[in-house]
Amino acid sequence: MIKIIDISNRKSAEDVLNIQIPSYKVEAEIIGSYEIPPLKDTVYTLQLCGETFFGYYENEKLCGVISIKVEEDEVDIHRLIVHPNHFRKGIAQFLLNFIKTKFEVETIKVATGTKNIPAVSFYKKNGFQNIKEIIVNEQLSLSYFEKKL
Repeated sequence: MIKIIDISNRKSAEDVLNIQIPSYKVEAEIIGSYEIPPLKDTVYTLQLCGETFFGYYENEKLCGVISIKVEEDEVDIHRLIVHPNHFRKGIAQFLLNFIKTKFEVETIKVATGTKNIPAVSFYKKNGFQNIKEIIVNEQLSLSYFEKKL
């Protein structure tokens, strides 16, 4: 089941962080850099980020999260995270499909580490086009994707 998460609730923010940190640690290992901003998030920074959060729950337990910002005719995905214990169960796909059907927009945008091959493959498989790459430092570059609906 997918439902909105009240990120202003401390327990909910803690639950999100308990998915986010292990998920982004896997990405950090893949890309070879632990300088990923989400690894530095706290309950407080999550509560102030201005994103809308949706969670994928199995038996009332949070397993995956997507957070977005909606501006005019675009959805900007800021996080699409699944706890490593729940990888390869289709949860990321469920969350992405939920966003595609819930919001009537023209474009969905997302960014991920260029070296994060599983994420890059996931977005390409879902029809996203790579629109640019930005080099952050010697270890880290980001690929930006968008999908026109």
